[in-house]
Amino acid sequence: MTDATGTDALLTPRQEEVLQAVVERHIASGQPVGSKNIAGRDGLDWASSTIRNELHRLEDLGYLDHPHTSAGRVPTEAGYRYYVDALLPRGPLPATRADLAGRLGTDLARVEVDQTLRRLADAISEVTDLLGVVTGPPVASATVRHVEVLLLQPQLVTVVVITSTGDVAKRLFAFNQPVDPGLAEWAAAFLNERVQGLAVGARSLAARLADPSLGPLETAFLQAIAPALTDLEEERAVYVSGQARVLSDARRGEIAEIDGLMRALEERYALLAVLRGALDGARTYLRIGSELPSGLSGVSIVAAGYGPARGNLGAVSLIGPVRMDYALAIATVREASRALSSYVEDVYG
Repeated sequence: MTDATGTDALLTPRQEEVLQAVVERHIASGQPVGSKNIAGRDGLDWASSTIRNELHRLEDLGYLDHPHTSAGRVPTEAGYRYYVDALLPRGPLPATRADLAGRLGTDLARVEVDQTLRRLADAISEVTDLLGVVTGPPVASATVRHVEVLLLQPQLVTVVVITSTGDVAKRLFAFNQPVDPGLAEWAAAFLNERVQGLAVGARSLAARLADPSLGPLETAFLQAIAPALTDLEEERAVYVSGQARVLSDARRGEIAEIDGLMRALEERYALLAVLRGALDGARTYLRIGSELPSGLSGVSIVAAGYGPARGNLGAVSLIGPVRMDYALAIATVREASRALSSYVEDVYG
């Protein structure tokens, strides 16, 4: 572990106990913690003078800060990082306040993916009083379930693609000449026969649309509407819940940071870039304050990827003030990741 100046700073067992007590009491109360707040509690049976000396030393090392003129101290980002890396229990983390898998219901197989992700974002936010953010799978990870080719006006056609995840993509095509209604009906039947079950955007999908036995009219029409299937971008939906909770009076001390977070959420791609780290490995992803890009500094993110055994499809994350209950947040995203992974295993096989 390194201190704020970048030098090695190995804490003694007593310093670790004092730091843990300060962090956990500050998380619970939001107030600076002094020696009198922890002396004789949490197993800290040393004299107040001994604890005061350790508080001074932890402040010198950069793990605590001394706000205003009070005798109490608050953890710095380095203090939170040491706490998360070294002081959280090594065994199973505390159980969350609810069984997330149970809260999602027993009828998940009958619920589309987007509804499930939205419900999960609500559930993890309610459990933790933090901002719940769940990223959906990329469109290209789904397969084609059904295609509709609809004639809206004589020269205007819409192609509707329904994927295995329940996502619905629509695209309009304008033609210079009126389209024969029979041609639109034929195209729908042809596409459903040829592309059902194929991955959205896959090269094999484009190849299945080529048929040398077709006439010029049919070939030209298919080529015109093919982008509805072949050009779907690899985008991810983002489901956010808990804005009101995070902006509650209990968080008023961090209002500036949270306000910045809310603005950052409007930049969906910036958030996805941050959460990409949760998609690249099996471990829980955790970033604290300045470890995040400038637009998100002042908050912390705890995230975990979800998906079938062959790879992650998206991320479950909790975002909130640096003063958050990290044990609960980590336990929650892990449980949510397991529940969601089990669900999408059935959807994606």
